[in-house]
Amino acid sequence: MATLIAVNVGLPQDVPWKGRTTHTGIWKRPVTGPRMVRRLNIDGDGQGDLGGHGGPYRAVLVYQLDSYRHWQKHLGRNDFVHGQFGENFTVEGLPDDEVCIGDQYRIGDALFEVTQPRVTCYRVGLRMNEPRMPALLVAHGRPGFYLKVLTEGPVQAGDDIIKTADGPEGMTVADIDALLYKSDHPRPQLERALRIPALSPGWRTSMQALLDETQGAGESTGNAGLTAAGAAAPPAWQGFRPLTVTGIAPESAAVFSLVLGSPDGVPLPAALPGQFVTVRMRPDPQGPSVVRSYSLSGRPGEASYRISVKQEPHGVGSGYLRQHIAVHDTLDVAAPRGTFVLGKTPAPVVLISAGVGATPVLAMLHSLAAGKDPRPVWWIHGAHDGAEHPFAQEVRALLTRLPSAHRHIAYSRPREDDRPGEDYTDVGRLSGAVLSGLHLPPEAEAYICGPTAFMDDMTKALVDCGLDPSRIHTELFGSVSAITPGVLPTGARAPHLPASPLGSGTGPTVTFARSSLAVPWDSGYGTLLELAEACDVPVRWSCRTGVCHTCETALVGGQVDYFPDPIDAPANGNVLICCSQPRRDVILDL
Repeated sequence: MATLIAVNVGLPQDVPWKGRTTHTGIWKRPVTGPRMVRRLNIDGDGQGDLGGHGGPYRAVLVYQLDSYRHWQKHLGRNDFVHGQFGENFTVEGLPDDEVCIGDQYRIGDALFEVTQPRVTCYRVGLRMNEPRMPALLVAHGRPGFYLKVLTEGPVQAGDDIIKTADGPEGMTVADIDALLYKSDHPRPQLERALRIPALSPGWRTSMQALLDETQGAGESTGNAGLTAAGAAAPPAWQGFRPLTVTGIAPESAAVFSLVLGSPDGVPLPAALPGQFVTVRMRPDPQGPSVVRSYSLSGRPGEASYRISVKQEPHGVGSGYLRQHIAVHDTLDVAAPRGTFVLGKTPAPVVLISAGVGATPVLAMLHSLAAGKDPRPVWWIHGAHDGAEHPFAQEVRALLTRLPSAHRHIAYSRPREDDRPGEDYTDVGRLSGAVLSGLHLPPEAEAYICGPTAFMDDMTKALVDCGLDPSRIHTELFGSVSAITPGVLPTGARAPHLPASPLGSGTGPTVTFARSSLAVPWDSGYGTLLELAEACDVPVRWSCRTGVCHTCETALVGGQVDYFPDPIDAPANGNVLICCSQPRRDVILDL
């Protein structure tokens, strides 16, 4: 019979880490006597990052003494104490390759149900003083698991662990963990996992995403259970290729379009509606290249690509394109990328934009109009006035092709010759009150593009209108919002060259495209992630060892090497920056 060896608790604390401070509850210590187990945790215990830990499905973390013995031998250590792996229950028995999701156990007066494996993040490596630990737990099939508290009650060290029910489908903790994190995702196994009622909502969503994923013919489309980064098709070509400017047209006072075609006249590979391309140019013939990304605004499937650019005051890239590029000139262009793409669900569609944010949703509107899509479609746009309203006539013509189209235009400062009811619908900015009055269907899929504050406001307004947050999709012009779990915020800084460069800095050049920054590589940084952090480039990560794919990023150009190798490879055309180094010059979509 399995036995509860130790009950370990600990409240979150601030811990120094890599020159920063992380808020974590990973330090657990054994307690004596009975402790009350409640729905969310044990008395005296707490979780520092409730986004990744805690909640009713992750109330109690379990780890086994057999795994302790395995790691002592594998790592050559003898300094372990109970709670070493951040677990609440240290147990003898209950191995990960025998315990099944949905199994129920009585310990003391409390009743528990197994809900999911541990989600491995960098903090277990911090506690173990072994950064590789998140990857090792998965690679060795020893993650540990979480319990949901079905009946609250006291427990204490020495209690027997009595199994009271078997989980349906008989899928072990190790089975489920490998199914998500490793490269093999058999459909029958995914279907079995989804038939387990006890499986936590987060893992259920991941299993469903893997099941829904359509695999390319022999090409890696990434791990859809971990990230949306691989949801789109792999890029049509690697790196950059020359495209010829075949047309230039003004769209508003500040926005202009360039049409790009293949120099040999062969139609370009089709892009998905909503994707962008990255353009490399050299405004100063003696200076470094400049890299900028622009959304495609034309009809997907046309022989050429159309990008639409807003000329920013003092904008290097936009100024060069407007003032120096002419028809028949050539630009280096990377293949279309991006996961902000029109979905294939039968739900109504809401397209919301402000200013030049209309470009990716305009491509979506083109796609809908080309197929005379019967779904209700809302086009909602905000602009200063008619002079600053791009694509007005084009949009109006496209909407006439849709059998159930709705149009709402808000001008914040209409001119005297702007026609109310014709050019615009409302005076003022788009707001929650405006969206509420449109009676948008709660089952709609919404796509929003514009300044960050605008997208935040529109997202909140749509949620207030009854839309599920999972149905609301946004596209950023600039840097992505950072994900640095548990790390306490410091004053935000604009991306910059490293304050204290390492070594000679004679390695390959790393270009952060969204941050308009090019930095020479030095091996002292360790990984592309650590270089980005030294430059205050916004990044996303969790495990830092190639497991979770939170850091997965589009590799616009160049090649990388991995050390350590990731548990599962990223999508073709993407890179895991947490465990990679540049082999030659690289351009990252960061």
